[in-house]
Amino acid sequence: MDYTNPEIPEGINTSKQSPLKDFFILTGGVLGGIVLCVYLLGLFVERLAIYIPFSIEQQLMQNIDIADVKNKNSEIQIYLEELSNNLLPHIELPKDITIKINYIDEPIENAYASLAGHISIYRGLIELLPNENALTMVIAHEIAHIMQRDPVVALGRGVVVGLFLTAIAGTSTDRYISSVINDTGTLTVLGFNRNQERRADEIALKALAGYYGHVNGADSLFKIFLKTENKFDIHAPEFFRTHPVSDKRISDIQKQADNNNWSTVGNTVALPSFITNTK
Repeated sequence: MDYTNPEIPEGINTSKQSPLKDFFILTGGVLGGIVLCVYLLGLFVERLAIYIPFSIEQQLMQNIDIADVKNKNSEIQIYLEELSNNLLPHIELPKDITIKINYIDEPIENAYASLAGHISIYRGLIELLPNENALTMVIAHEIAHIMQRDPVVALGRGVVVGLFLTAIAGTSTDRYISSVINDTGTLTVLGFNRNQERRADEIALKALAGYYGHVNGADSLFKIFLKTENKFDIHAPEFFRTHPVSDKRISDIQKQADNNNWSTVGNTVALPSFITNTK
């Protein structure tokens, strides 16, 4: 039997495609896989986080002070607490969930809900509001976030996705977890998605209708924001925003009022002098 060495064709180990093209295909596949994993992890956590007992949130927040500047103005603090308590009969809040209002005497135009039922409202936002009805809408909106367990969902989503990305990057997950525990009080800054914001608006509007007998003033804050957006030309498409755009929220309020036969006409309540004097 004769044996011969076959002639090897030239370029057999060389790809017919450009190496750069192979690199981009491989990189794109890896990045696509990471994005898909992050999305699926976030979705999974969102489904399970609402089942975390509220008592766990309270334990996490035991040693965390929301703001050192809260209660500087006790009149405003007490007033906000009274408004919150008056709204609770009109919101289907689970019995084990409690609300804690924190007035923060800073010129920041913001309000947010965080873990363990904490709602922080800044002086800067209150100064924008024309009446109590608008302020009540803000408080009811944040209570609605707590009712839906949105803060713990945001926390869970942020922690799990963060751990996944930390593991991929090869950094210390222990250091990341320690940082999360220390920053739990401010983790609501992770934000809520557009669906959570829409649902909170719907719950808040229902509470407003039950409390005042009408929903006049509910859209005041969004009208103010809309003027700001138009003035500075920052009116971006809704898809690119976490919150629905202001004009969309205004039209949704009108639509919900029409569907439920809630009057959009009614007397608004003036803010007390100890608030208006701070403006």
